[in-house]
Amino acid sequence: MDKFTHLSGIAAPMPLVNIDTDMIIPKQFLKTIKRSGLGKNLFDEMRFNQDGTEVADFVLNRPAYRAATILVAGDNFGCGSSREHAPWALADFGIRCVISTSFADIFFNNCFKNGILPIVLPEADRDLCMRDAEKGANARIEVDLEAQTITLSDGQAIRFEIDPFRKHCLLNGLDDIGLTMEKAGSIAAFETQALQSRPWV
Repeated sequence: MDKFTHLSGIAAPMPLVNIDTDMIIPKQFLKTIKRSGLGKNLFDEMRFNQDGTEVADFVLNRPAYRAATILVAGDNFGCGSSREHAPWALADFGIRCVISTSFADIFFNNCFKNGILPIVLPEADRDLCMRDAEKGANARIEVDLEAQTITLSDGQAIRFEIDPFRKHCLLNGLDDIGLTMEKAGSIAAFETQALQSRPWV
């Protein structure tokens, strides 16, 4: 998993509330178990018409936001079914951070396992981020995970809270497999000792 330390990028404003995982990645794209390739289908039913042409006024189709790496979203982002394909699609598109007032628990946890930083802010602070994102490509937002700050384009800094363990995992690029591999020496020693003490197993 890629480390997350500092992100400076374009933020796309998406003020809709209750954006669920089926909106993020519709069910017909869940056949794959690969983490790559889903970015082209991110928000598919919102980004594209039935004939495959782009919906011109959808935020990620606008020239200013095509290279967005941050989403500023409405309340309860990532609700609905517990599909890990949702953060896979976001990450494959290039989204590394989602800012909202609240997230569905399973989606929230899956973000951390896939190198995405979900930031929970009070409504007033989220609205400041939303207004800044609405300025377009010239307004870059900076996210510093070590300092736990969001810096808006006008220099205003907003502090956010994060669980220390999850922060450690993102800073060091550790998913569940990476965390296990940190204990590889201890696991090998246990297996050796177990084999010596119980060779019949």
